[in-house]
Amino acid sequence: MAEQFKKLFNPLPGNHYLHVTTVVGDVSFLLQEMMQSVGGRFNLAVYSQNSLDFGLRPPNAYIQYIKDFKEPFRALPRDHDTVVLQDIFHAHENPKALLKLAYTTLANTANIIIMEKKGVMDIQAVKAMLEEHEFRAPNEIDVIDGYDLVMAKKMHMWGNGL
Repeated sequence: MAEQFKKLFNPLPGNHYLHVTTVVGDVSFLLQEMMQSVGGRFNLAVYSQNSLDFGLRPPNAYIQYIKDFKEPFRALPRDHDTVVLQDIFHAHENPKALLKLAYTTLANTANIIIMEKKGVMDIQAVKAMLEEHEFRAPNEIDVIDGYDLVMAKKMHMWGNGL
């Protein structure tokens, strides 16, 4: 899983990645490791009623906890080079709000990845929603067993522009 998934990323010095999820696991630790290797910053937004046990926290991650699927995550405008939404898109009360927030926090030409367990999301509907929210070239990519993954790009001067 790790090698195929890692190929989706091109971490550069100073990059910021944001992982929005309900479950902290392999993906969180892999993204944190990539950011640490290039002197970047890893932000983690966890939708959970409880704080993570110390051993389950990725080291050097900046963690925010969101207790309710009605609430948005917090992120600064144009602060992230990649946003990964894992196991949250289908559960959130307003997935369109998640896309708006992701669009706002992403730098130009940055990527969004939506990951859900196989069979949970309607891939064609998610691709259409991404296009509707000004993400371009949405693609379904099969790199993680048990997960459907859709990746798209925020393009400079397209649709919403900056």
